[in-house]
Amino acid sequence: MLYRINNGIIRYAADTIIENINIEIKDNEKIAVIGRNGSGKTSLLRLIAEEIELSKRDSDEHIYIEQHGKIRIGYLSQIPEEDLDITLEEEINKVYEPVLQMMDRMEELLDLMVIDHSDKIISEYADIQERFFGLGGYDYAKDMDIVLGKLGFGKSDYKKYLNEFSGGELTKISLTKVMLEHPDIMLLDEPTNHLDVNMIEWLENFINHYEKAVVIVSHDRMFLDRTVKKIYEIEHKTVTKYSGNYTDYVSQKLIERNLQAKKYEEQQREIARLKETAERFKNIPTKSAMARAKLKYIERMEKVEKPKMPDLRTFHMSLEPAVKPAREIFRSSRLRIGYDNPMYELTVLIKRGEKVGIIGGNGTGKTTLLKTITGEMEPLSGSFTWGENVQIGYFAQQTVNQASDKTVLDEFWDEFPLLGQNEVRKYLGAFMFTQESVYKKTGDLSGGERARLELAKIFKKGPNVLILDEPTNHMDLQGKEALENIIIQYTGTVLFVSHDRYFVQKAADRLLVVNENGIDDYPGTYSSYIKDKNKA
Repeated sequence: MLYRINNGIIRYAADTIIENINIEIKDNEKIAVIGRNGSGKTSLLRLIAEEIELSKRDSDEHIYIEQHGKIRIGYLSQIPEEDLDITLEEEINKVYEPVLQMMDRMEELLDLMVIDHSDKIISEYADIQERFFGLGGYDYAKDMDIVLGKLGFGKSDYKKYLNEFSGGELTKISLTKVMLEHPDIMLLDEPTNHLDVNMIEWLENFINHYEKAVVIVSHDRMFLDRTVKKIYEIEHKTVTKYSGNYTDYVSQKLIERNLQAKKYEEQQREIARLKETAERFKNIPTKSAMARAKLKYIERMEKVEKPKMPDLRTFHMSLEPAVKPAREIFRSSRLRIGYDNPMYELTVLIKRGEKVGIIGGNGTGKTTLLKTITGEMEPLSGSFTWGENVQIGYFAQQTVNQASDKTVLDEFWDEFPLLGQNEVRKYLGAFMFTQESVYKKTGDLSGGERARLELAKIFKKGPNVLILDEPTNHMDLQGKEALENIIIQYTGTVLFVSHDRYFVQKAADRLLVVNENGIDDYPGTYSSYIKDKNKA
């Protein structure tokens, strides 16, 4: 046993997030934590990472966290908070700060040894050198080059600022930092967000060969099937353990729920039979004692709990454009996008009602295209125009990363100050912010909850063009299906970036495929594109 939580509970103010937490992490285990958005998955990882503490109970139950010695914990948060105004090299060097400080001190001591040969200086140097060696100080630069190289970064990237990288590349940088720490327990919160298919497959292989424990929060079912052997599900504020991968979990849960339902129904029939017998004979003097015994037996009976129904709630909204735009929505001519050098050139016409998915590898310029056509970046050359009466609703990657001390209610109300409180509460309720949850600070929301809040603000304006950058990254399965249905029924135009192949298949009727040769315009669905690609 490496790590254990016994009878744990997590509360925020008076709100209980999870109770009866009993989990165990062993050496080399690969574990998933699954559950709905807002169920407490990230809170559980933050507890293990020692960012928050266990709450106290009112009872005498023994609550504790047990560790086997001093263990190192590495944490990839769902929403990384890197300083985007520093270089890649500076960011990675944060991992090696103790090593670099030792290196600086050893150089100082070497200089002092020239004029001072005292045992004190020599002893300090020897002590630091031993710790430096133990931390792999002599190999840190080589390790950094190897890991960054495997994740697709070259030497030319080291001096680039983080704000020049895509969302997928930023996720890979955060992964690099955690990997270089070589933790005993690696915590990964939605690690596949923003990653392309090739990178996800590489990460699967890394996790399977990592010699220490890994705990993963993810809604990617295929990824979990290929990586984990134990699952902790958080449902109805309770943690339940299952053995095996995601497919095994689904099968076990169905069997257990059906078995409990059968036992519950059988017991209820028996209780009804005993009550009917007691009622029939209670007024007969020779049978009244027997009737009372039946009722006593029911009281002493260990009751089978009625199976709780799975939480299938999700947000719901009928989205319609407030204004009908011209038939021609967007036109570009030899539009070159990029930072210093062009990534590709785009000449395209998009018409009203089209659903266009933008796909491609990490760092190929998908988000850069959206930033350019929404005015966040200047094109390097070429031109583009939006049609008459176009009203854009833009869901950007970075908006989910932004949080404040505002409550959900204030965040939304500030955007629409003319609405009455009842109307605001009703609208937020459609996005699953009900009762006390509207008073949660946005900084305490999960990634999926922040995504829902951002979509609520966008949809309320009734745009006729939706531009969505990785909208499903932080969503649970129910949320993804809800957004798919909204887009399918939406009569406006949609341009979206996604690595979620199922979502692309459901939501797009046309693809812009970014690759090493530029960008290809494919007039069809994702499955048709893959079929034609495999034929070529």
